[in-house]
Amino acid sequence: MNGNSIGKALTLTCFGESHGVCIGAVIDGCPAGLPLTERDVQAEMDKRRPGLTDISTSRREEDNVEILSGVYRGYTTGAPICIIVRNRDVRSESYEQIRFKPRPGHADFTSHIKYGGYNDYRGGGRFSGRITAAYVMAGAIAKKLLRTLNVEILAHTIQIGKVKVHSDLSYDEIRKNTYRNPVRCADPEIASSMMKEILEASREGDSVGGIVEGIALNVPAGLGEPIFDSLDADIAKMMFNIPAVKGVEFGAGFRSASLRGSENNDEYAIREGKIVTLSNNSGGVLGGISTGMPIIVRVAFKPTPSILKKQRTVDLMRMEETEIEITGRHDPCIVPRAVPVVEACLAFVLADHAIRSQKIPRVL
Repeated sequence: MNGNSIGKALTLTCFGESHGVCIGAVIDGCPAGLPLTERDVQAEMDKRRPGLTDISTSRREEDNVEILSGVYRGYTTGAPICIIVRNRDVRSESYEQIRFKPRPGHADFTSHIKYGGYNDYRGGGRFSGRITAAYVMAGAIAKKLLRTLNVEILAHTIQIGKVKVHSDLSYDEIRKNTYRNPVRCADPEIASSMMKEILEASREGDSVGGIVEGIALNVPAGLGEPIFDSLDADIAKMMFNIPAVKGVEFGAGFRSASLRGSENNDEYAIREGKIVTLSNNSGGVLGGISTGMPIIVRVAFKPTPSILKKQRTVDLMRMEETEIEITGRHDPCIVPRAVPVVEACLAFVLADHAIRSQKIPRVL
């Protein structure tokens, strides 16, 4: 078995490497009759494009979307949809110098061992954040499918380094402000402090991590296939497939460990003929099944491993300790560009489960 595919009714198989010819996605199981154009996918891809701000890598990829199959005359056909973006701005020279010196914090060592040294090491190869382009392509389709159910997907940055969003933001604020600043934070004042945090780390040759919050609104109750295909388990698995993710929580998450049951339980009520909960500490999922309340998931990203500071490593060929100084083009913080990726991952899992639960028909 291999690990390049995910999903059950709606599946994603991704392919390509950071410095290869292209990054691609094959989406199978998409219902026929969904209006879809390259512009639909491009709009989502533009959110994660590199090289657009001072706080992202200087690698400039246009990421022009090409749909190769599965769409005819503006509608999905029910056949597998293949989408690619080509890698244009590739510089591999700096990676030749450190081929056998694994970068601390990267998958260089583990992938070398796993694949016997035959792995594509340029730019991290298959383990680069570049592969998330495929997730966003699939997420663009998933979002369109979810709109047939009036499900809305949001995401925003709530922490970078030590700078956090402390107040609860309205969904309108998140919709309005998130993509109006480079850090994708819905609080403009905090966004300014986050920018300073990233720039300070960058000036010191270092990097910072952070947290992205994903939100799904109007999700119907009943999605999820317990026990081993629980909705939150599948969302968490998808999020952990984003490079650099080290933690995922729903609702109150780890904070619930310090609460009492009377504080953590979400009490039920009826509002406008609909069963709701008066709080949402569960994050919209109970027993692996959606409750009908907003799904709230937070995703923690580690600091970018590629930093300018000298670090200790080993020489895999000589089997001796050495040092490494990393050059090349890298994000001092990947969190802002991860916001649309979190949106895409959340949307994809929900669309898969909506099809499995027959909320979305096979022909639209």
